[in-house]
Amino acid sequence: MFDLPPIEIETAVNPSAAVIWLHGLGANGNDFVPIVPELNLPNALAVRFVFPNAPHLPVTINGHYFMPAWYDILSMDNGGRQINEQQLQRSADYITSLIEREITRGIPSERIVLAGFSQGGAVVYHVAAHYPKPLAAVLGLSTYFPTAASVTFETVNKALPIEIHHGSQDAVVLESLGLAAKQTFEDNGYTVGYRRYPMEHTVSPEQIQDIGRFLTKVLTQS
Repeated sequence: MFDLPPIEIETAVNPSAAVIWLHGLGANGNDFVPIVPELNLPNALAVRFVFPNAPHLPVTINGHYFMPAWYDILSMDNGGRQINEQQLQRSADYITSLIEREITRGIPSERIVLAGFSQGGAVVYHVAAHYPKPLAAVLGLSTYFPTAASVTFETVNKALPIEIHHGSQDAVVLESLGLAAKQTFEDNGYTVGYRRYPMEHTVSPEQIQDIGRFLTKVLTQS
């Protein structure tokens, strides 16, 4: 199902931390590669960025057209999503295997950040909620939490730094969905940082600088 290998970028030799960053619907692992140099991470911080590629799936809301997708979206009602949770779980299992691969390569789980945009963020939320080892942080970008009602929250990551970014003009994933995800995590004992940007369903230059500062903070403290 996951035929294309992840794209990897290392900011320096012998990385001591990893960021696994998932793209959104219809994109691919190259989507966020150009952002890495713009993050302005410290030269002393050696990070391996891992950009997985979603499989090609028929997406119901797009006329069953095959495209890179972490799961099928069956319908969109009142701004929400009805999704194929089995496919999302398969994608979550795949991302979990990438976390485990980084651990076998010498990077402790508490030095691994999960990041995801839109659909990718939904998978990241699902993984982070029930992953049984401590992680460094979670970054949710213009995303939502479609499995919030069914996921089991593991206590090991209750201190996990979670940062959520959303555009106030996002018509694809409404900001109300981003705020609902924030509320879900807070209701389950997590502390969540939330940043709002005057943008649509995209990433802004100001936001990229904030992402760089967030990654620097969590990876220099962990």
